[in-house]
Amino acid sequence: MTVAEVFQEISAADFFYRNRDIAGFTSPSRSIYSTIRELVENSLDACETGGIPPDIYVRLSHESGPLDGPGTYIVRVEDNGIGIPSNVIPSAFGQVLYGSKYKLRQTRGTFGLGGKMALLYGQITTHSEAAITSSTGSKSRIADVVLRIDIQQNKPLIIKNKTRTNKPHWQGTIIEFKTEADYSRAMPRILEYFKQTAIIVPYANITFVDPRGRLYKFLRGTTKVPPAPTETSPHPHGVDVETVQRMLKLTNARSVQEFMRKNFQRIGETTARKFLQFASLGQKKNPRNLSAQDMVKLVNAMKNYDGFLSPDPTCLSPLGEDLMETGIKKELGITDEEIETGSAFVTTLQRRPATYAGFPFIIEVGLASSKQIEMQGKILLFRFANKIPLLFDEASDVSWKVVDTEIDWRNYKVIPGETPLAVFIHVCSTKIPYKTVGKEFIADRPEVEHEILNAIREVGRNLRLYLSKREHLTQEKKRLDVFEKYLPKVAQFSTKLAKEKKEPDIKPLLKGVIKYGAEEEEEQE
Repeated sequence: MTVAEVFQEISAADFFYRNRDIAGFTSPSRSIYSTIRELVENSLDACETGGIPPDIYVRLSHESGPLDGPGTYIVRVEDNGIGIPSNVIPSAFGQVLYGSKYKLRQTRGTFGLGGKMALLYGQITTHSEAAITSSTGSKSRIADVVLRIDIQQNKPLIIKNKTRTNKPHWQGTIIEFKTEADYSRAMPRILEYFKQTAIIVPYANITFVDPRGRLYKFLRGTTKVPPAPTETSPHPHGVDVETVQRMLKLTNARSVQEFMRKNFQRIGETTARKFLQFASLGQKKNPRNLSAQDMVKLVNAMKNYDGFLSPDPTCLSPLGEDLMETGIKKELGITDEEIETGSAFVTTLQRRPATYAGFPFIIEVGLASSKQIEMQGKILLFRFANKIPLLFDEASDVSWKVVDTEIDWRNYKVIPGETPLAVFIHVCSTKIPYKTVGKEFIADRPEVEHEILNAIREVGRNLRLYLSKREHLTQEKKRLDVFEKYLPKVAQFSTKLAKEKKEPDIKPLLKGVIKYGAEEEEEQE
């Protein structure tokens, strides 16, 4: 008997419901970490888009089940960001793959998926709805929406949708819903996530209240917020045939030359003309009349033409050397006084924009050496991508490859396992080259690896100077200790030998030793 195969279509929400491990929702402990991370990142994006120093409040309340195992919890996240228009809220939270992330600019999220996956996981584990409150400013009303996700149709099921007057002139978003969680297992990761977020976002106030009522506050070290990234057009080196085909369907350009100028970044008339000569395509040809062969020919020429300018870096929002230093000092507890006296060291560097596959990226690196750094038998590595801390699968990341195998730290006077050293690496790009959809480690793209390696070498030279100076000061201190220990005895013995009543003053001799050491140090510098 022949059994007929049944074919059917499922929605995007249904697909991610069946494959929620793709987004990091694999277990109650990993899921609560992913939930908090995704919602906090959405809040940070909402604040930075408006140039607002973020104030983020996160509360995790226990409702039922054991405290030391999987149970039901209530998650509440509040922010002071730009808010969400009331007519958009249902789709923004109740429709998978609907959002504001699908633009060519640097954002924390890639698909606008994580926040909705958090709500979806809460719905399927507790059979409850989500409550969203938001306002876009003092002149707008406050929207209160309660909804569920229709998984089969990938649509929001609106239970409540009302607006009220905004008397307090509040702006921001509040999300609250129930979810299954195992906080006892996830706690170390969640706290580490907040700590590292406070490093890479030093202009944010983050407050976390855990299920036992314990309060964790990560206070901002500055109110300066980096400029928000601007949306840009694609670079010719970063497109494929499908992308070009979509652009051709929408273009109103009357010639291929005009099409190139209007739809791609940093292309003027001269560059467009030279490129089309290279591609052997007519400049005045109507782009809508291009055949499939012409499109393939055009895209292949784009990938092989070296005359295009590098991608526009204004679509990126790096942290900057000063803000990165502020975050490192704030969370490691390093003071300016310690740096001035030489008992601690912090240096940061922002590399010039580079590209891979037509996508711009910037590497930022920091090094810190201080007694506050906990020795773990190896160099402490902090990894960030688009201001997101990466906490899992460190050994698979390109940053660890560079730090652990490609840098000989002894060249910089670092003894691994003995010298307290923390390395901070931040990659920001319109498209982070993650190895997996879990967004936990970055692939070893040659261009990215090369930039990280050169950045560490550059800051490593500053570290070597600091450690050399500290080593010299340590030797001088030992030398001075010897003089301070034995000079009084020599003075006493010489007084007795000369049969004098008054011992000679040894202070000028000690001052001479100190002065000689300082002059010797200046010569070395």
